[in-house]
Amino acid sequence: MKVVFLGTGGTIPTERRKHPALALRWEGDIFLFDCGEGTQTQIFKARIGIAPIRAILVSHLHGDHVLGIPGLLMTMTQSNRSHPLMVIGPAGVAKWIRHIYEDLTFYPSFHISVREVEPGPVLVTSQYQIDAFPLEHSSILTLGYRFQETERPGRFRVEEALRLRVPKGPLWGRLQSGQAVKVEGGKQIHPQQVLGPPRPGLKIVYAVDSRPCGETIRAAFEADLLIHDGMFLSEDLDKAEARGHSTAIEAAQVASAAMVRRLVLTHTSPRYRGEEKGFLKQACDVFPQTVVAEDLMEIEICHVED
Repeated sequence: MKVVFLGTGGTIPTERRKHPALALRWEGDIFLFDCGEGTQTQIFKARIGIAPIRAILVSHLHGDHVLGIPGLLMTMTQSNRSHPLMVIGPAGVAKWIRHIYEDLTFYPSFHISVREVEPGPVLVTSQYQIDAFPLEHSSILTLGYRFQETERPGRFRVEEALRLRVPKGPLWGRLQSGQAVKVEGGKQIHPQQVLGPPRPGLKIVYAVDSRPCGETIRAAFEADLLIHDGMFLSEDLDKAEARGHSTAIEAAQVASAAMVRRLVLTHTSPRYRGEEKGFLKQACDVFPQTVVAEDLMEIEICHVED
């Protein structure tokens, strides 16, 4: 699993930080979280491609989070995309997509399904689940998202399999996939006899444009990666409170309370150009496993035992 930070800036983009957008690559699919102005250009720079994008998940309908959608959809059509795309977000996102159709005379070459969602599961498959949860940002509903892989089978206990006289080969694979097998003499061996306890899948949490809140702590509990709003330094706490954002220290406190493996601060205000070290110092004093996002930065997320 890989995370690519396409845009890490605030409301006003700069030459170094574009509007918010994040790509999560899982297997062959890409899930795009927010799509600020200039996102498609950043996608080309990152060389991740637009064809694999399966869904755009919108946190809220402020312009710096959605103004890149029209251009991205039009580029997809010009590229003759034929497979469907999902757009998921809070109430109002369907109206926004409808305006793109109507006001820009947009005729896509592919089907776009739009889902207005509330907190809870928004996309569930046998391999992963995406849940939305409420953030504390402004008067409009703002959503955070959690991507969680399905629980994985436990480790295969070779010694136990051999003790039970299961021959090495295809039967081991069937047991690992959850199927019971029969060994010589007709005795049936069940997966739980040779597998250890189930192992959790990877968990990634996206909480941008938010004050620190209990909902994020609960959603991110023991997450492998928390991507959190970190717009202000601590000396500007009053601005963070007034505008519905977080300071670097507050984001680190959320990460600490949630016991996550790593924290990435993003959505940095343009007022702090060249002051990334200040964000890092303030956050690391509370939560050492912190990095400050930069445009086009990539993070590979692996299972702990890998």
